[in-house]
Amino acid sequence: MASPRLRYGRYFRSGNVYSLTTATDGRAPLFADAANVAVLVDTLRFIERSGFSHSLAWVVMPDHLHWLMELQKGTLAQCMAVLKSRSSRLLNRQLGQKGPLWQHGYHDHAVRTDESLHEKAMYILANPVRAGLAGELGEYPHAWCRWPL
Repeated sequence: MASPRLRYGRYFRSGNVYSLTTATDGRAPLFADAANVAVLVDTLRFIERSGFSHSLAWVVMPDHLHWLMELQKGTLAQCMAVLKSRSSRLLNRQLGQKGPLWQHGYHDHAVRTDESLHEKAMYILANPVRAGLAGELGEYPHAWCRWPL
């Protein structure tokens, strides 16, 4: 995820839906602590209130984030920069530390018009089940979706 080559050919457009994944620095299980998850969730909501995105689903895993969103303004890079910088600043303050909390870069997938947004959201929400962190969909506490399960 850290390769600068990931930026080459990256195309974004407001109104498009993207599936994004980003990981903590060194894959540290920073989000195994619910208080840290709360900071990240607040940051996701801040980004939406700021008009950058319209969230469709997300799941905060212990060492990474999966996020399905519709880009509303700006670029994916700007949106992810806000996510990482704001959450890093708030988490570092909360933890009494300094330094990077996120790996460089992120993975993005532009959701095609023929792909089902609901199916993408359910796939994201099933990550904790596949990882053995939950027994069934809807059981994991650090996940959210616009659609009912």
